[in-house]
Amino acid sequence: MDILQEIIATKRRELERMTAPKPSLRQALLNSPTGIIAEFKRRSPSRGWIKEEGRADLIPLSYQQNGAAALSILTDKEYFGGHDDFIRMARRSGVTLPVLYKNFVVSELQLYEALLCGASAVLLIAACLTKQECRVLMSSAHELGLEVLLEMHSDDELDYATLGPDLCGINNRHLGTFHTDVATSFRLADRLRSLCGSAVATDTFPSGSAVPVLVSESGISDPATVRSLRQAGFRGFLIGETFMKAPDPGQALNQFLSQL
Repeated sequence: MDILQEIIATKRRELERMTAPKPSLRQALLNSPTGIIAEFKRRSPSRGWIKEEGRADLIPLSYQQNGAAALSILTDKEYFGGHDDFIRMARRSGVTLPVLYKNFVVSELQLYEALLCGASAVLLIAACLTKQECRVLMSSAHELGLEVLLEMHSDDELDYATLGPDLCGINNRHLGTFHTDVATSFRLADRLRSLCGSAVATDTFPSGSAVPVLVSESGISDPATVRSLRQAGFRGFLIGETFMKAPDPGQALNQFLSQL
């Protein structure tokens, strides 16, 4: 009987996570003076292990306590050493910020997994999906109450932005060479403005606007770069390795923010 009650309690908690209002990643970035999305990433394909001993019940909460606008948590196991449980652990530790479910999402099942573990938003990568696949997954995510960060890497993928994501991410890392160049964000932002309207380059986003929030990803290690990107219209800045390679990632974030 005790086992049955435990199973019922677990299912009730899962249902609560699925139906509870999610903190908005989009709105958090619009409201933040810095827009830093601090990432919990223990490993990467290009660097190998960055912080193999990194704890999901400590570092994400430390990010929150040190001023992050939102969090990104890697859940891909094969390439990044992640796990869905990392988001659950972060939530149980006291994290209330919006959390991006960072994985190679290619099926609707993964959307439910993101919902169950407590994510606010999911990453859809244009390079991994056809435009129709992306459209279907984006629609399903929105039906579940999840926001979508659509990631693009090149000019050829910018047309995906017309599908109506909540956030448009520009990944500065070349997927073939792993070379990072922040100039990619500046260049593609100009093209995105012509697709989504000039409002992406301003500070005044009307409530409920369909205009996506711009997020720059990868290769950001200098506060001066963040300031320049903000002037170019970006409101989110996803930073992982810069913080994770430090002895204390939360403190590294604090020092970074103090220079902004």
